[in-house]
Amino acid sequence: MSGEVSPTEKGSGPGSSPELRASHADRDRVVDVLRIAAGDGLLTADELDERLEAALSARTRSELTALTADLPPVSATGGATEAEAKDVVRIEQVHSGAVERVGRWVVPRRLELAVSWCDVTLDFTEAVITHDTLRIDVDMAGKTLALVTRPGIVVDADGLRLAHSRVKYRQAPTDPDTPVTLRVELVGQKAYGRVVVRPSRRTLGQWLLRKPGTPRAGH
Repeated sequence: MSGEVSPTEKGSGPGSSPELRASHADRDRVVDVLRIAAGDGLLTADELDERLEAALSARTRSELTALTADLPPVSATGGATEAEAKDVVRIEQVHSGAVERVGRWVVPRRLELAVSWCDVTLDFTEAVITHDTLRIDVDMAGKTLALVTRPGIVVDADGLRLAHSRVKYRQAPTDPDTPVTLRVELVGQKAYGRVVVRPSRRTLGQWLLRKPGTPRAGH
């Protein structure tokens, strides 16, 4: 007998130390790593679902470690991506071109929008998310503020004051068991124009499996 303990066993033998319990923050970090890995094409949709379920029910850190053991070290530790996430980003623009955050951009903890008569699009389809909440302080007049979501992202506009403006949600069918990876809180004021919250036009499988040559269903 080698005396080795598997990742899912508790080290309860003589001279062994009990395994460290996993915290909510530990689970959240692993969920982010798995989601980013899936977005990079390292995990299939089924693999992502299985590992997310295991991560959310994990009791020890060793169980969480096993879920990312076969992923690149840079992704597992956050690397430069996590370092690039800023606490506050401020955008100021008046009567000019559209403001867009699309593709693989790093979501800050807080975003300040001081924009007048410019369309604003925040596309979270491929965004890198390193924490669970984004607060958007809105000071915007005219045009449209569009938030493009994906499964696991929820938008709360209850704290937003509307003056001659409205909020429109375009809901898409989602799995009720999908874990929430980002909560977007809109606060401040939107005068004139509108706020649109809509899903990506791509399906969950499409944004997870973005590799060239991936066959589509039925082909």
